Amino acid sequence: MGFKIAVAGATGNVGREMLNILSERGFPVSEVVALASSRSVGTEVSFGDKTLKVKNLENYDFSDTDICLMSAGGTVSQKWSPKIGAQGCVVIDNSSAWRYDSDVPLIVPEVNPDAISTFTRRNIIANPNCSTAQLVVALKPLHDHAKIKRIVVSTYQSVSGAGKDGMDELFNQTRAVFVADPLSNKKFPKRIAFNVIPHIDVFMEDGYTKEEWKVLAETKKILDPKIRVTCTAVRVPVFIGHAESVNIEFENEISAEEARDILRDAPGCQVIDKHEDGGYMTPYECAGEDATFISRIREDATVENGLNLWIVSDNLRKGAALNAIQIAELLVNRGLIKAKLAA
Repeated sequence: MGFKIAVAGATGNVGREMLNILSERGFPVSEVVALASSRSVGTEVSFGDKTLKVKNLENYDFSDTDICLMSAGGTVSQKWSPKIGAQGCVVIDNSSAWRYDSDVPLIVPEVNPDAISTFTRRNIIANPNCSTAQLVVALKPLHDHAKIKRIVVSTYQSVSGAGKDGMDELFNQTRAVFVADPLSNKKFPKRIAFNVIPHIDVFMEDGYTKEEWKVLAETKKILDPKIRVTCTAVRVPVFIGHAESVNIEFENEISAEEARDILRDAPGCQVIDKHEDGGYMTPYECAGEDATFISRIREDATVENGLNLWIVSDNLRKGAALNAIQIAELLVNRGLIKAKLAA
């Protein structure tokens, strides 16, 4: 007997990717239900070779559902996730709504799987920010070996991180440039076509943006609260795939060659690091892939025990949908939930 899974926000980029990955990975399902807001009811979405008709989240009964993959945004999650959890359905939430709640585990399965045991406090598990997920997958094995003291991160984030509207805006602006049409900014504060924007999410009092703060807070919660983290988050004119330039300072000695060997053996990591033209990964090449790719591994001579890395991953997969499915697999594989219908 498989598990009954609901995907809330099934018509969005991440929701559709969740359905794809559930099918790809052969997750043990008895039934999959696609949910969204009332305006999307009746819309058809794909699950493997099946077509699902979207149902209304607001009047759906979760009492016989085992897992809800929530990708409907923070406001919706704050309203519905506690109600869904109270019906005995485990919510795996992709928004930022629950990431900083001390009663909600924030999980990257390759990094902190044991932390999942506290999910029963609220029946909610948080998925990290897309930039954080790929970052900590690469940092965890290095931290275990040489203990990280400080991280400086610069992100290069694709427009799909802002949803379908972000992707449409890049496409429309790029086309407008070539046909000499006027450009308009709706999703982003400045033109994104042939440009980069050092501004993601709202500004905070200290001058950091909320996106930058997320990387700081989530890395500490997932990896180690003692690590000092600073970040600059930048939106770039790429459709899918986030990249990060990461400078790391360690407590103990570690060479670039040691780091390569450690990362080659680490779960979820793939090293593509040749000192030649094209001997590295780019966002374009990582689209559709599950791995977190690490390139440009080199020592930083300006600090003691320093390294530089270039980290690339598909933000719709490892940064969102794939990580959520891996969390669900962790629940099943550790026997932390049982299928209600089987019971």
